Amino acid sequence: MSGTTAEPAAAESSNEGRKEDLLQVAFRPDPQYDAKYSAQGQVDIYGAKSAVEPPRPLLELGREQYTSGLYDESSALLGKLNPLLPGLAIYGDWRTAVAYNSNNGKDIAQIATRLNLDVDFKITSTERIHAFFTPVQDDNVYSRFEFGGGDGDDQFTAEFDRNPATLFFEGDFGSLYSGFSGKQASFDLPFTVGLFPLFLQNGIWANDAILGGAVTLPARNSAALGLANFDITFFAAFDNVDNAGNISADEDDNPLYGVTAFVDAFDGFVEMGYGLIDRRDELEHFIDRRDELEHFLTAAYTRRYYNTLSNSTRLFANFADDPFANFADDIEGKNDGFAIISENSLISGLPSTLIPYANFFVGFGNPQPLVDGNNAGILKNVGINFETDALTGFPKLDDTGSNAYGGAIGLEYLFNLDQQLVFEVAMVQPFEDDGIGAQHAQYGFGVRYQIPITRAWLFRADATYQILAANDDFGDIFEGNFEDNFGIRAEIRRKF
Repeated sequence: MSGTTAEPAAAESSNEGRKEDLLQVAFRPDPQYDAKYSAQGQVDIYGAKSAVEPPRPLLELGREQYTSGLYDESSALLGKLNPLLPGLAIYGDWRTAVAYNSNNGKDIAQIATRLNLDVDFKITSTERIHAFFTPVQDDNVYSRFEFGGGDGDDQFTAEFDRNPATLFFEGDFGSLYSGFSGKQASFDLPFTVGLFPLFLQNGIWANDAILGGAVTLPARNSAALGLANFDITFFAAFDNVDNAGNISADEDDNPLYGVTAFVDAFDGFVEMGYGLIDRRDELEHFIDRRDELEHFLTAAYTRRYYNTLSNSTRLFANFADDPFANFADDIEGKNDGFAIISENSLISGLPSTLIPYANFFVGFGNPQPLVDGNNAGILKNVGINFETDALTGFPKLDDTGSNAYGGAIGLEYLFNLDQQLVFEVAMVQPFEDDGIGAQHAQYGFGVRYQIPITRAWLFRADATYQILAANDDFGDIFEGNFEDNFGIRAEIRRKF
């Protein structure tokens, strides 16, 4: 009996020894603490970095944002599992630019300004009411003083709009359920309702505030499909639907319904979306109902290849119920289009600061964003030569992508991550004059420089020269057969 008892004891001891060996392999040794604690020594572990104090909001009442320390006990008005964390903050920025722009035959020198105000009222950690105001502009026209140029009016023009650009409530059904039921919810279901910003595909497909609602199924996974992480968002709008193809005078006559998904798959990142605009216009009694429905599709795949190239390939399509409608007809087919955008950046020897990039596109028909409140086209992010400044009317190349191909090649340098310098050349080459986009070849040369003066003040300067060829033959440019656009600007931005 004694021998039988000893054998399990020896086996158990041997197992314990193996476990101890495994623990020593799996975990590093505990840190060695000095007898005398040094706070500076602990900071030095992280390269002697210190906390960055950002500019504080213009107004902060109640619980402040991004602060540390002991807080007072929160109210349990919405339940102990969803405590109140009330706080009101007003923040934003003020931009002022001086520019001389020769754009589409008009020469104007001006000083223009815009004020962006965010009003954020936090209720709990997941619920809030948010509003955004742009009080010194009217739509996309800004307060300005045109002091020179052949087309300047030598006047100060004040623009004013007291209406909010956004005003919405957002929260999480899971947190609300936890608070009201007293039971911890096993799900997250964030939602928003009101005049809220819709920003999809880096703003290319959607960049506008719409009046409606949205709900998201976040951080899901599927073992059956082999998907480790994906989100799905459903959204709808019944007013403020700014789409280039709207033929109704009232934006609320064109309701919008859509769904978008973000998926980690195929060793990369996938974005997909579908949108439907129901065009309820004054011609609805004379047109087949199917011709009033406009469909918008988008898909993108982003991945890094061989630690050398980062690529995002984006597809956009829009068409009526009858995709084979006659393009010559004034109603059917006029908004149908398809575009491919390829965004590429090389991973250089200075991967965080020196970024060569090359972006290309090809468009057929009349490709359009789903919604865009700035009247920008599908090519708005192809390069800096396709961007205006949303302030002074800075010139840009044609961004519709309508029956054209081209792209932008540039070099971005970020110094020590404290400045930005960008050089870029770009081209738009139409292969059909459809009366929508560029009629002839366009070539752009742009430069941008940005530097923070302080943590609250930023300086930015841009310059562009754009050649608008009189026909499709690049050789005629050297014979002087062209027009040009030119712009130079300097801007001061104050963040608060």
